Amino acid sequence: MQNQSLNPSGPENEHIVENKELSIWEALIPVFILVGMLAYNVFVFGDDALSGSNQFILLLGGAVAAIVGFFNKVSYEQMMAEVAENLKSTSGALLILLMVGALSGTWLVSGIIPSMIYYGLQVLNPTIFLAACVIICSVISVATGSSWTTSATVGIALIGIGNTLGIPLGMTAGAILSGAYFGDKMSPLSDTTNLAPAMAGGELFTHIKYMFYTTVPTITVTLIVFIILGFNIDTTGTADTQSILNSIDATFNITGWLFLVPVVVIVLILKKAPPLLALLVGTLLGGVFAIIFQPEIVMNLTGATSLTFESAYKGILNAITVKTAIATENAALSDLFASKGMAGMLGTIWLIICAMVFGGIMDGIGALARISRSLLSLAQSTFSLFASTVASCIALNVTASDQYLALVVPGKMFAKAYKDKGLAPENLSRTLEDSGTVTSVLIPWNTCGAYHSSVLGVPVVDYLVFAIFNWLSPIMTLIFAGFNIKIKRLVTGEKKENTTK
Repeated sequence: MQNQSLNPSGPENEHIVENKELSIWEALIPVFILVGMLAYNVFVFGDDALSGSNQFILLLGGAVAAIVGFFNKVSYEQMMAEVAENLKSTSGALLILLMVGALSGTWLVSGIIPSMIYYGLQVLNPTIFLAACVIICSVISVATGSSWTTSATVGIALIGIGNTLGIPLGMTAGAILSGAYFGDKMSPLSDTTNLAPAMAGGELFTHIKYMFYTTVPTITVTLIVFIILGFNIDTTGTADTQSILNSIDATFNITGWLFLVPVVVIVLILKKAPPLLALLVGTLLGGVFAIIFQPEIVMNLTGATSLTFESAYKGILNAITVKTAIATENAALSDLFASKGMAGMLGTIWLIICAMVFGGIMDGIGALARISRSLLSLAQSTFSLFASTVASCIALNVTASDQYLALVVPGKMFAKAYKDKGLAPENLSRTLEDSGTVTSVLIPWNTCGAYHSSVLGVPVVDYLVFAIFNWLSPIMTLIFAGFNIKIKRLVTGEKKENTTK
């Protein structure tokens, strides 16, 4: 669900390192040790584990993998070369994280996010809020092709609205991510939607059409669950909505003109402008609109008594780069109207770098290929082939910490097996998306899990259960495989639908 520019070298060009000397148990040693260390670390530090200790644990996991590699005659240079490739592939993601931090700062100071919350509170009520989050994020994500952009823009606003309504942040984040990943998964603008059929040897629009079979039932169940939750949720924010609206109105100059900025960003992305460019434009426009519509707030950020070029420059740069907080008459809004700017993203960047070190060494010693090959050997029936693909994708999301590898490695390893069993490539590409793409956000140290958790300000463990679409998708694809529903087969040069055995 990252944007195409996040891997400038092209994820489809990533290779898999083979190491015939490596046994499956040797390949799994770093995985078992890493999972054990992370589990204990989270037990000790709790939510603070992402503040730095988890990052070091990932480096220790990489060190364990390197030791296994040395025993199997893998050179240090080869391992570092794979780490370098991994880091290179995420350079775009790191820059986008910095720009998202900058954008959130100017969108707060300019009143864009407060305006979204202000109008949203008047339109959305607790009963329909969660289902509305799914639908809104689905539409935005289909249009932009990016769950990352959806989360960083409308997702932040919806988190704010849900918080003021008294809805648990985990529920709101789960609804946002369910919609964002549904839209991203079905969008032809998404890089993973293009990557999956490329790995499987299929065609883009055939792949999207085939995904409807498993994706529509999954999103339908997701919406039903959120509608039921909406009718049964016990909220605390409804009675105080008017006082919150009054506080926002007293602090910010609320106007519909502010929505021009997010509209421009969405249009740029629809026009296939590079995401970094779109976010930069959104950040700069947010700064301009802050000066035009919120001059008093800009002055307050610097302690100036008048708006001069120097005070405006300093205020906007502070909003972009460091933590800023805007005081309101309502104490409940204090945490909501605070942004950490680019500096707030450094912890996430640190986590991604360490995760890429671990994944790079695992690839460099041939462990990733060995694990996938072992899963492939277990696939004797059609269902077991699908199950092995799902397990492989999820395992790579956990071990390699990158959704690209969760698509590329199984795609390369399983393509021939699907063909040998007479299965059309759409089966593989759909399964890759149903398990590799959507589950990445459920892993705290995965680039996607780290990103969305940081942007939304909600720990993965809090939204894990409520990201219904994400964990239900691999289950749905296994149900279809188990009952042989919409399993397309290859028959002597032509394809036909075979829905029953």
